[in-house]
Amino acid sequence: MAATPPAAQETLPPTDMNVATPPAATEAPVAPGTPPGPGIHPTPPPSAPQQTPPAPRMPAGPPPPAPQHTPPEPRRHAGPPPPAPQHTPPAPQMPAGPPPVPQPTPPAARMHAAPPPVDSGVAPPPPSRVEDSLSGPPPSSSQEIHNIPEPPPVGALPNVLSMESDSQSQKEEDDTSMNALNMSWSFGMNRHIPVLNMTDEGRKMIAYACAHVGVLYDFLNNTQQILQGHCNPISCQCVSEDKRWLATGDKGVDNMVIVWDSHSGTPVQTLFNPHPDGGMAAIAMTKDAKYIATLSAGDVQTLALWDWTVDGETPFGTVELNPDFGHQSYILFNPEDTTQLVTNSDNQVIFYSWHDGKLDYFAPPLSDHDFNKQVGKFSQTIYQTNSTRALTATSVGNLVVWDSNKPVAKVGSTSQVPDKKAMKLVKLQERGINVLVTTDKYIVTGDVLGHVRFLDQTLKLIMWYQDFNLGPVNAVSFAHVPDFQEEVSLVWNEDDADNPKWLRLKEHNEYPPDATIGAKKFVIRDFVVGSTTAVYGHIATDGTIVDVIHRDHDAAVHALATHPSMPHVAVGSYSGLLKIWNYEKKICVASRYFDRSNMIRCCTYDPKAEFIVVGFINGAVRVLDAITLDDAVSEPFRYARDAITHCVFSHDSQYLATADAEYTMSVFRRNHVRNEEPWLYLGRHRAHYKLIKDIMFGVQLDSDQPRLLSLGEDRFLVEYDLQNSSKDDLRVIASERIEQSAVPMCMAWYPPITKEHFIVTANDQYKFKLYNSTTTMCRKTLLGPTYGSPLQKIAIVPTADPDNDKRYLAYITDDKVGLHILPLDGNPHNAMALIGHPSGVSNMVCSYDGKHLFTAGGPDYVVHMWDINLQVLEAQSKLGGEDLIPFYGLMDGGRDGELFAELENYVYYAQLRSQGVNTMDARDVSVKIPLSEVPFVIRAMGCYPSEQEIEDMLNEVKFSQYVETGKYVEDIDLGDFIRLYINHRPAFGLSPVRMQWAFETLGFPTEEGSAIDRGELLDLLQSKGEHMTEYELAEYLTTLLGFNAEGGSSELHDYDPTTAGDIIEESLPQDITVGKFADELLGFAMYAEPGLYQDEEEDDQLPPIQAPSA
Repeated sequence: MAATPPAAQETLPPTDMNVATPPAATEAPVAPGTPPGPGIHPTPPPSAPQQTPPAPRMPAGPPPPAPQHTPPEPRRHAGPPPPAPQHTPPAPQMPAGPPPVPQPTPPAARMHAAPPPVDSGVAPPPPSRVEDSLSGPPPSSSQEIHNIPEPPPVGALPNVLSMESDSQSQKEEDDTSMNALNMSWSFGMNRHIPVLNMTDEGRKMIAYACAHVGVLYDFLNNTQQILQGHCNPISCQCVSEDKRWLATGDKGVDNMVIVWDSHSGTPVQTLFNPHPDGGMAAIAMTKDAKYIATLSAGDVQTLALWDWTVDGETPFGTVELNPDFGHQSYILFNPEDTTQLVTNSDNQVIFYSWHDGKLDYFAPPLSDHDFNKQVGKFSQTIYQTNSTRALTATSVGNLVVWDSNKPVAKVGSTSQVPDKKAMKLVKLQERGINVLVTTDKYIVTGDVLGHVRFLDQTLKLIMWYQDFNLGPVNAVSFAHVPDFQEEVSLVWNEDDADNPKWLRLKEHNEYPPDATIGAKKFVIRDFVVGSTTAVYGHIATDGTIVDVIHRDHDAAVHALATHPSMPHVAVGSYSGLLKIWNYEKKICVASRYFDRSNMIRCCTYDPKAEFIVVGFINGAVRVLDAITLDDAVSEPFRYARDAITHCVFSHDSQYLATADAEYTMSVFRRNHVRNEEPWLYLGRHRAHYKLIKDIMFGVQLDSDQPRLLSLGEDRFLVEYDLQNSSKDDLRVIASERIEQSAVPMCMAWYPPITKEHFIVTANDQYKFKLYNSTTTMCRKTLLGPTYGSPLQKIAIVPTADPDNDKRYLAYITDDKVGLHILPLDGNPHNAMALIGHPSGVSNMVCSYDGKHLFTAGGPDYVVHMWDINLQVLEAQSKLGGEDLIPFYGLMDGGRDGELFAELENYVYYAQLRSQGVNTMDARDVSVKIPLSEVPFVIRAMGCYPSEQEIEDMLNEVKFSQYVETGKYVEDIDLGDFIRLYINHRPAFGLSPVRMQWAFETLGFPTEEGSAIDRGELLDLLQSKGEHMTEYELAEYLTTLLGFNAEGGSSELHDYDPTTAGDIIEESLPQDITVGKFADELLGFAMYAEPGLYQDEEEDDQLPPIQAPSA
């Protein structure tokens, strides 16, 4: 009978080597089911030399040309596709087994489209410290830590890194790309996906996920290789035993699995949409890297087996799992038998076996009543070496021992069978076990206390590391060292700068002793530990040296700010961590932990770089020293009672403004009196009744005094009177409603590329609008980027010479980041976008020199740095055509289509109307029409603007040359009219869902859907919105019902309203539904399926309303 480990194991004192020495071997428990006698502690045979798994097998035949593949069209908006990789490193040495790759270049059908890997000939960046390190775990809720020091380098850097030549730097800068934005670095990581140790004899590297990209991080040289290809957040990853082949899977629409060559960063196989029901929850690879198993993330999960080296189209085995088994989240192949694998959820372990494409599984039951003990939630499962048993770790410190449900046919057989049952429940420790893995002859556990334990195959405790201070362990991954032997110690060779590598030494080492009676040295491979608090550490077992590789944000990242004159970017998160990165050297220069209740929401530098202001979710505002991050003001400002959403400085650093979630603006002013606080509170004002979307400072046109403006979801643009405000009295100069139906999302100062000064805004109808900065008159409406969602933030890209350089605008949408050429004109080819963060882009800032963009991903804990390549954007614009060519492409049928021919007829008819339809004088035919005819032609084209929008159109044309010539424009030619029509018409037509929403809001439910009473509808049309007179309403309704000559009074016909009341009462039903209103009254063909309008979640799938032909 197995004994429970003594309690003393939990409180063993640490040694000088930060290793807890376990009790003597005689006190350790024996695995249940082990027969007594000499076989009680079986010793595994010496490990055979590890073989490199075979490279993927490819179909015979000559290699096809390098692929030029573009990711799925709906998911990319990057302009020209990225170039195909120019070189694939040769396959590794192949052992006996499956045939190797016949050609060095994979077939086109197997290659995934992704940006090429970084040229290995480019010298790495100068030596730098890897990451900031704390002397202990993150501070408690009552602690604050200032100026977190950097850890020592993780080993010495090769001398060649410190001798980077100017020519090498120039080569890196000259490396061109086919994208205007290129991801060059990722700060942070997805802490929910276990880190993988990619270290082998030639490198010290880890692999982890950052949003939708994978990162291969060389923590010795502080370099990253970005693996781009996924359109959704990466949800799982695995690696082959020799660390050569890395597989990543994502979760979402158009999900995929990509297999990468980790030596070159090249994708060698792609499984497109392997699980259409939502993507992958887990993925595993066999020891020989031949097969991959994927576990779907849908409600009804599916396990699929793939022979990825042969067929990437279909799995050779699938099985659907019962939802009663719970959500399976972990998967593992048996390293000794690739036909066996196991998955587990929180409450169910499932064992699988496959032969000849047939996949069977067994789900043995287990509950607390089986052993009269609490089992706990399952975390991970492993197969024991040279045994029929399997082990599962639980959340209460137990190990469940599974063994064959039937007696083995042969005495002493260790063949695994899937039909298993729970034999024993071993209490290994008191706290939960998150990680259960194997390495060489040991079983390794990682727990919620951050401890890592090594046990032998009989579950004797051999070694216990307890002082890593990395947080709750969620990953333990070991380096790959072929022919690893106990008497061999490995060191990194620095002498050969051209070829640094591991060297084997058999001399002095500092491995700690194990807990056996002989106290032999505990020799184990170096390993990496990952934690749930976003900390990765590397443990060099020779000497038990713990080096922190990463210590990053473990909560949502929203706060971003760049230094006004140095290559520094500040990143803050809900974890209370503020870090300042040198983004050129990729090192952390300063950091500070705030109290855990102080979740950072926003931050900004002042223009003089003296201060950095941080806004918190609890409404506090802290002014910090920009270098040391110490408090510049003794106590934080606590005037707001809700989250600080925006903070900004004036251009002269004399004013600071913040906006909070209570729709209130707060202003602080600079105090230059010695021995007093440098910043003082001025006042607050609630000028909006909905959320403030953006705030900014500007400069008065006739002076150097600052201007402060705020833009709200309530569609109001508010300007504040800073000069006449006093303490507790923040005044407002003007409050103007700038939108009628659209909601403004963001704003910026339009650069001085025109004589007129503008404020540019972007709204939720995919439009840019330019407002005169003095009168706030809408001067232009322009079509914006239409990449799936409206723009959320815009920023003018800085330049060295603002007066002479061409200017560009950066923007973010819900999940994309992009660039736009200025001046804005509605040309869609002047914009581009890439997927930035599939789970949502929360913020964006530009570097001071305009060379980089930074985007924060909010809940994905990641900040991406993007290099800007403006030449590519300009080339893309040129390829789209010049003058009116891009606008013709936005019309149905183009230049030769029916819509354009119809427009020409309308232009000629408008000229007839303006000159008199019945006149007998000679006609003056031209390509211009008077402004008075523009509304009629616009509506004839199927665009139905409101009267306010018509006025904006006419003002746009009327004042288009007023600043240059001082004269009004009275007519418009065909080309300018096409631009006006394209820019002002709805970006996606009229939405049936929006009309359905209006009827649901205003009406009442009926059997036919939401309806509005006829009398109430007529009253609403006359009293709400843009009011109609009774005469106008009667004329329009009778005309729509077909009782008037087409065109009514607008075509100079006489109208008699005396019979209108009777006609409306007879022709309109008492209860008007949306279908009757659209189909019978307006004549729109709402050609969607019946009932489709009831589901607002299908908004994106609904077709637009088909407007009737004029």
